[in-house]
Amino acid sequence: MSRRRRDPGYRLLTRWLAVLLLPLAWLTAPRRARHVACQWALAARFPAEDLTGLTPAARAAFTAARTRALWLDGLPIGLTSGYRDAGEQERLFAAEVRRSGSPAAARSRTLPPAESRHVAGTALDVRPTEGARWLELHGGRHHLYRVYDNEWWHFEYRPEGPPPRLPHPGARLDEARC
Repeated sequence: MSRRRRDPGYRLLTRWLAVLLLPLAWLTAPRRARHVACQWALAARFPAEDLTGLTPAARAAFTAARTRALWLDGLPIGLTSGYRDAGEQERLFAAEVRRSGSPAAARSRTLPPAESRHVAGTALDVRPTEGARWLELHGGRHHLYRVYDNEWWHFEYRPEGPPPRLPHPGARLDEARC
């Protein structure tokens, strides 16, 4: 069965699981039952997901946004990648340099550790595409913004407001205005 044909079933199943977990969540955290039930259901849907390393504010914003997406619109949003330590980011950058042929070319796809917001714990790569679309429309309410044209999945926690959209990770603001 194709991935696209499975996705609606997974969405429905995840939402129903959250509904079924609601009474138990209410016993555990009465004032935050919907949030807790949602996080449990999403943990079952995306078992390999790891939110550790995100700053407390970025984590809170992301969990609040995806709780809203699941309860209001039935869309589960998963985290593909969040925090990365500097060594992991350096390995990703070095691999992209080898693949693309130069550091300048690599910067159109990934950044070195000193410039990556993944290393800072404020960048989130999300899935599925419908979840990313939802975040692009509603994420600003939680200070989560898409920042690169070439990465539909990449969002950053920016409490200061939306950053200018750049064509790719290595682009400079003066290049984006041309």
